[in-house]
This record gives sequence, structure tokens and C-alpha cells, in this order.
Amino acid sequence: MSLPRVGFLDLTRQHRALKDELLAATERVLESSRFILGEEVASLERELAERCGTAHGIGVASGTDALRLALEALGIGPGDEVLTPAFSFIASSTTIVMTGATPVFVDVDPVTCAIDPALASRAITPRTRALVAVHLYGHPAPMPALAALAREHRLAVIEDAAQAIGASVGDRPVGGWSDLACLSFYPTKNLGACGDGGMVLTPRADLAERLRRLRHHGDVGRYQHAELGTCSRLDALQAAYLRVKAKHLDAWTERRRAIAVRYAKAFAGLPLDVPGDAPGARHVFHVFTVRHRERDAFAARLRELGIETAVHYPAAAPLQPLFAGTPGRWPVAAQLAREVLSLPCYAEMTDAEVDAVVAAVRAAC
Repeated sequence: MSLPRVGFLDLTRQHRALKDELLAATERVLESSRFILGEEVASLERELAERCGTAHGIGVASGTDALRLALEALGIGPGDEVLTPAFSFIASSTTIVMTGATPVFVDVDPVTCAIDPALASRAITPRTRALVAVHLYGHPAPMPALAALAREHRLAVIEDAAQAIGASVGDRPVGGWSDLACLSFYPTKNLGACGDGGMVLTPRADLAERLRRLRHHGDVGRYQHAELGTCSRLDALQAAYLRVKAKHLDAWTERRRAIAVRYAKAFAGLPLDVPGDAPGARHVFHVFTVRHRERDAFAARLRELGIETAVHYPAAAPLQPLFAGTPGRWPVAAQLAREVLSLPCYAEMTDAEVDAVVAAVRAAC
């Protein structure tokens, strides 16, 4: 079978289409000579907070810093426990360790790949202070159930929305369900910078004020440092680029969703678990991740047919060497790690490329 080669992601297409807008944003920042924070960052903070249905945005240097500083703003530290899913990118748990607290890994739902509320309830102890809800792959975690659980046990909720800007549960966007929500602007994200960056969203003015201190060495103005902070500031050039890209995000999301619908229809009846929207949820398909019982062999066949794929993620978080957890404690996470495979799915894909992926998957299955 001869098919066109399809790469997993091609960011040059996005940047080529936006070249004039991005160059104009560059000139605007150069003319202002405000390169760190400033009005570009403040404008992005307001715009994304409004988009996500919350009051405050605090731009920081990365998605990892967003998670770490969110935990620190809540005062979480040594002796505390934080619930986090056993299947996620490693930053969803290592940032807890960075504060001196203990991550308590909870297995996930096999369909949504999100933390299982029933299992989370059983993991709560007197030391539990918060839970991290990860909207993995662009699909929302079950926020109504998790929010109710948190209220019952007086826990803080942090949304790890690094992969899910634009997703929603009912009519409520992710980022607006929690005490603190964290975004990543890593270049491959649905809303990606031309470098690195992140943001913390919060409805609480007290947490927003503390986060602004923490990102800038604990500074409260005029070189007065009220607490130990760090240097984690979003730069103005990245904010300007993100403001350009945010205008196109809704259209990009609809294109991703349209590709996902085509995949789901074409793959019906194949020995493949295909993602979709859970009831009341809206998936934004940061990645289109299927499951196959012989994942590695399936990926090899696709590679031979010219289709590039990726594995997100090849190991459950607690089974990484860093944590060296006991195999068998998180069976769903371990199974997902063996079976998940992400197919090309991004807004600039052509219909011919989508057709090529469909033909290759059908042949490889």
C-alpha cells in the first residue's frame, strides 16, 4: 500500500499562516521595550481568565511552574498529602514533591483517563489537603463529582488544564471549576507559545495576590520581599504571540474535533478503543489517543505505512524510576501505559492526510 507520509505535528504550517500577525506582534513588543510582564502579559491574563470563566490570570514561565506555584500559594508543604492521577505527565506529581508534600496516586477511569472520584474518596486521609484533576489529552475530568468530593472533605482543587484549554463540562469551561487552574503554553499545546510559558487561573483575589508575589521573588513593591518566592515570569513576547493565536483557537478546536469525528466513524468496528466525549463533556483533542492491545506492533505497522505516532505516556507516573511504586496498585494506569497510542490530529492537517491516516489504521489493524 502506497500512502502519503503524515507527520505527527507540523507547527511550521501554523506559523506560516500567522506570519504577518506574529511579526506585527513582535514589532509591537520591540517598540514598547517592555519584555517581562507589562501590558501584553496583563492583557493575556485578562483575556484567558475571561475565556475560562474565572476572575484572575497570573502568567508564569511554564506549565510546571504554574502547578508548583499553585500548590505553594495554597500553603501546601511537608506533612501534607495531595491526590493526583496515576496516569498523567510527570509534572502532575513531581510538582507536589517540589513543595515537600506527598503525592498520593489514584487510579484513573479507563475511558476518560481522568482520576476516578470513587477511588479518590477512598484515598483521603487526615493529611490530605488537595486534589489535582488532570484533563488528560484534552478531555475534561469529572469536575462535578470531584468538586463535590472536595467540598465534603474541605480539600482544595487544582485543575491541571495544560492540555485542555477550550474544553468544558456542561456550559462551564475547564479552568473555572477550581481554586486554581494551570495552563501550559508549551509550543505543541492547542494554544502554544513560540517558546515556553504558563498561567495560573483563580477566582480568589487572595490567591492571585500571593501568586503574583511568588512569581517575582516574594516582592510586594519597591524591593520589599515579604516571603521566599522565585523567578517565574511570562515574557511579553510570548504573551503577544499567544494573544494572536488565541483569536484562532476556537476555529482550530473545531477542526481538531472534526478530524476526531472522522476518525471515530472510520475506526468503528476495528479492534481499537477510540476517544470521544463523555456525557456532558467537550473534548478538545490535544491528542487523539487510541488504545490497542498490541500497541507497539500496531505503531510499527503504521510507521511502515508512513504514519508518525507518539505514546503519551509509556509508564504510569508512580511506576517511574523516580517513585518506584509497587506494580499492580494502579492496574488501569498500567494498562493504559501499555496500550495508548496518539495519532496525528491537528488543525492544519489536510483532508488527504486525514484520509491517509484512516487508510493506514484500517490496514494496520
